[in-house]
Amino acid sequence: MTSIKQTASLAFNYRPHLPDFCNLGVMLRLIVLVNLLCVAAAVLKTTSVSELTLAFLTMSVIVQPALILSLLALCILRRLSVQMSYAREMTLFLGVQSTIAALCYALMRALPLGVVQVPVWQYVFFYAFVTAAVLFYFDMRSRALAPSLTEARLQALQARIRPHFLFNSLNAALSLIRSEPQRAERVLENMADLFRSLMSDNRELVRLDEEVNLCLNYLEIEQIRLGDRLKVNWKIDSMPVNALVPPLILQPLVENAVYHGIEPCETPGEINIEIFERGGSLVIVLENPAVAGDGISTTHGNRMAIANITERLQLHYDAEARLKSEIAGLVYRVTITLPVRERIS
Repeated sequence: MTSIKQTASLAFNYRPHLPDFCNLGVMLRLIVLVNLLCVAAAVLKTTSVSELTLAFLTMSVIVQPALILSLLALCILRRLSVQMSYAREMTLFLGVQSTIAALCYALMRALPLGVVQVPVWQYVFFYAFVTAAVLFYFDMRSRALAPSLTEARLQALQARIRPHFLFNSLNAALSLIRSEPQRAERVLENMADLFRSLMSDNRELVRLDEEVNLCLNYLEIEQIRLGDRLKVNWKIDSMPVNALVPPLILQPLVENAVYHGIEPCETPGEINIEIFERGGSLVIVLENPAVAGDGISTTHGNRMAIANITERLQLHYDAEARLKSEIAGLVYRVTITLPVRERIS
């Protein structure tokens, strides 16, 4: 059996990084932010509404080409920059920005449009100010969302070590030691795998099949405790096993399905888990019984899991991922949609 090693401290150390400029959400935020800065600069430069409109259009002629070229260049270089340290990544970013700034200024000076002729010092200052503002904004946004990664590990770790789960799992293993020793050993191995995963560093994306295996280990333990009351239907034949997902994105939902959907049922209940790829997106659908009167959609523990996963999806994928939870009749359904990503070697 593999020994359990705690590979990361519980205190989260923020690691700065540049945003993914290929991400749709990042692109939209960048365009809005830059244009707002153009509006602010135009307001400071003019004294009337008519002058404001002309000043903004003038700045747009100067700024928009550089903005579009920057997004294209940084998106193309994403595969290279993601393998770099932050210092080298910043060097590449500033080098690209300086090259594009010089190119756009030379092109602007060559155009027969006197209205866009500005002193080089004003152009350099505005371009540098906008670049610094963009970096500051995305850095602050990453810092604001980063604690949710540690919170996810702490919540999951706390949930897994709560006394009744540990007590029930150990009792399940003890009850099998004499009659089914191999199965008892398997239960203990599953517990070890769960604890190792929950105590490891969860800042990086993991393979989808690893997350699925973690859920299988968890469900195998719960199967010993609940017996025929728990039925799980997996539809994962077409899932992209090499796709990368945030760690602990599925296991907390499966756990909630067991505690809020199966345990309160007087009759056997079924959990349906379907994972597939559709149009370049990874779709995860989890369904479990919505017990009448249980209030599963507003249960405190369930809301914590949903909110935490939603926040981590925003951190990793911005506007390109979404989570939807709903009650359809007597079924509680959670649907997660996120981009398909694979590890860059």
